[in-house]
Order: sequence, then C-alpha cells, then structure tokens
Amino acid sequence: MGFLLLLPFLFIRFGLLALLGNDAVARAAYFAPLTGKEKAAYWIYQAANAAIFLYLFFLKIKAAPAALFYAGAAVYSAGLILLAVSIVNFASPSESGINQNGLYRLSRNPMYVAYFIFFLGCALLTQSWLLLGFVIIFQGSSHFIIRSEERWCLAQFGDAYRQYMKKVRRYL
Repeated sequence: MGFLLLLPFLFIRFGLLALLGNDAVARAAYFAPLTGKEKAAYWIYQAANAAIFLYLFFLKIKAAPAALFYAGAAVYSAGLILLAVSIVNFASPSESGINQNGLYRLSRNPMYVAYFIFFLGCALLTQSWLLLGFVIIFQGSSHFIIRSEERWCLAQFGDAYRQYMKKVRRYL
C-alpha cells in the first residue's frame, strides 16, 4: 500500500511537468556535468532513489499512533504542494533563463526541498527507519548534484546567477 503514496508524486513530477511544456521536461531531465565526488554522488543518488521507490512497494501506511500518522500526512501533503508549486514555477523561467519566480525567490532548489519533505512524509506515514535512511542518503547525495548544477548555472548565466546566489539561499 505504501506505493500508493508515489502516485500523486509521479503525476506531479512527470504529468504536470509534461502539461507545462516540453522545454520544461527537457530542462528537468538535464544533469549538469559532474566532476570528482559528484559522479559517485550521482550514482548514490540514483541508487537511493530506486531504493526509496522499490521499498515503498513493500511498506504499509500505519495509522497508529495517530499523532505520527497525522504528522506524516501533513509533511507528505506539504511536500506534494511544494512540489506542484515548484514544478509550475520551474516551467516558466524569467527571460534571462534563471528561475526567480514563486518558490525560487525563497530557495534556489525548491524541487529538491520538496522531494525531501515528500519522502520524509512517506517515511513518517510508513514508520520505516530504513526508508528514512534511504531518504537521508538521497538528500545528502543530491547536495553534490546541486553543486554541479550551480557551477553550470554560473557558467551559463554569469553575474546574473551570482547575484541570485547572494539573494536566495541554496535550500531554505
């Protein structure tokens, strides 16, 4: 039953993004060039992502204790909402090509933040320590991918991106 938690995520991440345009799909699928530790982090990221998705097929949503269930439901819902908003914002960058609208005014990486919140909600709803471990590995490895993306953005957008980095935090 845990796999049902993935259905809204998949619809938002792939369906909504596709509805918003092929350009957004192509930009979201692009991985910036990786160097050194980033290459290892990329494979760890992919393995953790696969582990999260596959492991959810073996988990069940647990309603007791109620406080943990409701906390998990709130975190899960917040993750889905943040993901949907960040996808919509991502699909319409400014004329310069830098996303600075909506959630991108608060975080340079709102999709990654939304992924973490969403998967954290899944871990709470299933009360799985192992899933939480996969989520932490996923998030830790994504930091290296984000750094490669920032390097790529600096090469593409120069001082405009450097100014954006000064104004907006990497995460929150």
